[in-house]
Amino acid sequence: MFGSTNAKNGFAVTFKLSNSGTRPGAEVTEVYAGLPAGAGEPPKRLVGWSKIKLAPGESKEVTVPIDPLYISVFDVGKNAWQVLPGSYAISVGSSSRDLPLHGNIVLK
Repeated sequence: MFGSTNAKNGFAVTFKLSNSGTRPGAEVTEVYAGLPAGAGEPPKRLVGWSKIKLAPGESKEVTVPIDPLYISVFDVGKNAWQVLPGSYAISVGSSSRDLPLHGNIVLK
């Protein structure tokens, strides 16, 4: 489910989206990240999104780039934003309550 993984440049989440209906449609997909346990952050945060239009029966591979600032935490001692090393729980779906795709990514 994931593309490149570089904490400095962010990473990308790739997945397949299908329209199983009989009419054209559009879907806004949302990507959420759960930061490493030591971050002391809420369980998930919205880090990427994309609106995709699909014809009836059409499927597309979708790639959503994740900006490193969206997975950063502010370090008061360094007076700077930083990406913490560790495992990030990634979830994808149509809303924060509907996240059928899950995976993990480890950033060093």
